[in-house]
Amino acid sequence: MKATGIVRRIDDLGRVVIPKEIRRTMRIREGDPLEIYTDREGEVIFKKYSPIGELVDFASQYAESLYKTCGIPVAVCDRDSVVAAAGISKKEFLDKKISQGVDGIIEGRSLYTAPPAAVSADAGDSASRISLVEDDRAGVSVVCAQPIFTEGDIIGCVAAVANDEAFAARTEKSALDTEVKLIQTAAAFLGRQLES
Repeated sequence: MKATGIVRRIDDLGRVVIPKEIRRTMRIREGDPLEIYTDREGEVIFKKYSPIGELVDFASQYAESLYKTCGIPVAVCDRDSVVAAAGISKKEFLDKKISQGVDGIIEGRSLYTAPPAAVSADAGDSASRISLVEDDRAGVSVVCAQPIFTEGDIIGCVAAVANDEAFAARTEKSALDTEVKLIQTAAAFLGRQLES
């Protein structure tokens, strides 16, 4: 655990204000759920709660099934990081912070598909591509992504991804339409699993 040097008092209603700098750094938004932990030494620890974290094993199996049956590399993300992946290196992506582009897709609350300019034969055209994670050394971009909703709240997204070589090859509209439908189905299914 790292000390920040910031001290806050508890008000008369038992509230503590988490400083803006920490909320921004940790991507804590207004309304985000926080889980509270205590230990024997009197420490109180706030941890961001990820509802999709309850389904990590299930999400991993779903992603593996999509990859094995359809050949679509898939990543399942919560609001902060990649929680499940198939068809891409798990070591490089699991628990890595999602990129601002993926965060924008989640906040946008609607289906994202890579624009035709990004899905061109020119593999060097990466200006309009959205990387999956912040520190993307492997060159993996989002082909399409659907936010996951549960009871009206956004909890993450399911994304079809591709490395630079495969990204340029995905120009066939019928193949992309199939990926979009499969990703939408996966997101809807995972969202319903959390509701039940």
